[in-house]
Amino acid sequence: VQLQASGGGLVQAGGSLRLSCTASGSRLSINDMGWNRQSPGKERELVAMTARGGRTNYADSVKGRFTISRDDASNTVHLQMNSLKPEDTAVYYCTADYIAYTDDGTPIVGREHGQGTLVTVSS
Repeated sequence: VQLQASGGGLVQAGGSLRLSCTASGSRLSINDMGWNRQSPGKERELVAMTARGGRTNYADSVKGRFTISRDDASNTVHLQMNSLKPEDTAVYYCTADYIAYTDDGTPIVGREHGQGTLVTVSS
């Protein structure tokens, strides 16, 4: 399973960014997808997640500002980030919970993390 993320960058406080992440692989079923982030000196934290079927969960710090969505046909998750604050500055990591099947049909359950994309919000 490979995750390819895009959309990070530099933005002024109050601005917006949209992150995207696509999971790829053979004989793959994607379940929960989401975004974590890590700021310097801090532990990695959950930002938002979305389950197959539409259930979502957000960190309290981003509720009302960030929106997570997914396209199951392309195994892609998006994070629309509005009203960005300097404290949102972090490396954002895409995650995907998956089931992959071997040639003989054996299921392999796992979680993959993307390579991270930097979001910098200037004050």
